[in-house]
Amino acid sequence: MRTYDLTPFYRSTVGFDRLFSLLDRSTADGSPGYPPYNIERTGENSYRITVAVSGFSQGELSIVAKENTLTIKGEKTANENGKEGSEVLYRGIAARAFERVFQLADFVVVKNASLENGLLHVDLVREIPEAKKPRSIPISTSAPAQVVEGSAEKAAA
Repeated sequence: MRTYDLTPFYRSTVGFDRLFSLLDRSTADGSPGYPPYNIERTGENSYRITVAVSGFSQGELSIVAKENTLTIKGEKTANENGKEGSEVLYRGIAARAFERVFQLADFVVVKNASLENGLLHVDLVREIPEAKKPRSIPISTSAPAQVVEGSAEKAAA
């Protein structure tokens, strides 16, 4: 059984709190660890998810971003042996279908995805709209009210 302490991620990232909470819950109930993946923070508002997808071609992978969910699927379609009539004596390279679902924080969008050396890299950026960004409000001072002689007498009359 594997146990992961995600506490350092809570302290060092902004925007993935829900994601790490879901990871905590998913590892507690024995969810499978295939394929392995990394989540990196590459900048103040940029992240990268790297999934080990050795043996999968670009056509056998799909990435779908819908609302606050990122789904990465892999499904083998070609002959696993690569040659007709060959027989696998030992299978140590996993080639089973998989689906990984990541919950994204608000305003996190997928910017790029690339496949190199058996690793699928998905780059994410948190783009906060101008209306949602904090803005500085200037504080003005008002001059004290001036009292005009006789104005109280005129108002009473």
